[in-house]
Amino acid sequence: MKITWKTVAPLLIWLALYLMPVPAGLNANQWHYFALFAAVITALILESMPVGAIGLVGLTVAGLSGYVEHDPNKALRWMLGGFSESTVWLIVGAFVFSIGYRKSGLGRRLALLLVHHLGRRTIGLGYAVAFSDLVLAPATPSNTARSGGTIYPIVSNIPRIYGSEPGPTAGRIGTYVMWTAFATTAVTSSLFLTALAPNAAALAIAKRITGVEVEWSQWFIGFAPLGILLLILVPLLSYVVCRPEVKESPEIVEWSASELKTMGSLSRNEWIMAALVLLAMFLWICGSNPTISLPLLGSNFINPTMVVFVVISLMLLTGVIEFEDIVREKSAWEVFFYFTSLLTLSSGLNEIGFIKWVAEGYAKELAGLGPTLGLILLVSFFFWVHYFFSSITSHAAAVLPVVLAVGSSIPGLPIPTLTLLCVYSLGLMGVISPYATGPAPMYYGSGYIGKGAFWKLGLIFGVIYFAGLLLIVLPWLKVV
Repeated sequence: MKITWKTVAPLLIWLALYLMPVPAGLNANQWHYFALFAAVITALILESMPVGAIGLVGLTVAGLSGYVEHDPNKALRWMLGGFSESTVWLIVGAFVFSIGYRKSGLGRRLALLLVHHLGRRTIGLGYAVAFSDLVLAPATPSNTARSGGTIYPIVSNIPRIYGSEPGPTAGRIGTYVMWTAFATTAVTSSLFLTALAPNAAALAIAKRITGVEVEWSQWFIGFAPLGILLLILVPLLSYVVCRPEVKESPEIVEWSASELKTMGSLSRNEWIMAALVLLAMFLWICGSNPTISLPLLGSNFINPTMVVFVVISLMLLTGVIEFEDIVREKSAWEVFFYFTSLLTLSSGLNEIGFIKWVAEGYAKELAGLGPTLGLILLVSFFFWVHYFFSSITSHAAAVLPVVLAVGSSIPGLPIPTLTLLCVYSLGLMGVISPYATGPAPMYYGSGYIGKGAFWKLGLIFGVIYFAGLLLIVLPWLKVV
């Protein structure tokens, strides 16, 4: 491996933090683990090595050092724990779905249809992608299943039609289309209570701590002014920030019509793939709803990841894909190692008590503040501390109780408003980093969004989304 400043910088970050005096309230083990985590994140931002390698090296160092578990056997079990996480396999399954779309020809056909009807202008494609996520969101409680398993495999076929491939030509149109898809799912995940599983979990936590209850309609009404505005603006904002080289292409519309004619009627594998996609969507929607009975499954519930395994097995049995196709999907396995490592490393911060220390230390500074300033600072902390997490569920479980408890101690602070602003931010905060939410690693690993560009775009859109919470949702909640 060639040694450059990008490979040295993470080591310098680690060494500087490691040699610093340990802050009050922490022990050396906790602080040194944070130094390692900071070095890993720096390496990811700078692309010092392939992302999968960075995560694996960081995880190995953490395990050998015994930061989370001192016993060698327990440390190894902790290191391997992330490989059994259902979300990780859901992401890998979404990549396999994209193989099925690609091999069967269904993905190309759907992409050609979108291009034919809305591809005259690039901005039209952006709105088509955003609308597709919006339609699925209310009934799909897994944004990984919705965006990663359904939207991504289709939209990943669109750039190639315009001669935009991962790498040097990604900027032609690929970066714009893929970022619009990713940024949109963050908005829809906050717009509907049922569009993101952690939403309901966070409300359960809030009810237990503060007694605040929020119904589906109340959730939607409270976020709608910002959510609807962002759905209108995201394709436009992405267009301005990503600056696609292809602005309009009338000839592509005519070409896509001829290509559709050449493809003819749906092939056997396209029909099978379409049926399997509908089956997956049915199970994702109905299998997560306890009020809908699925007697053939022997249960009223089926995990979204189990749905993926069912559909992949059927794809293999029907010959839509071959097992060799799965083995050759390099991007899926790179994301697998990268996200598994980051998931385990970030959860380690919570397990050793580092997140609790950060939250409580921040909370002490708010004790004497007024209610409005206290509210803003608490929501700010809740949103931006997500850089330390690769799971929205674990974030809500670890940080929400602390934020609500601190808010309750500040006289005059409206707890229902604080609760809503925090739970609304769960979907939005998924845009800030390549590991912030389930679909993120897929778009990060697609090759259409540069690794460094992903962090930059995440920060830009994170700031916009967060500003919307404070400038639009906060005043609106005072009215309704």
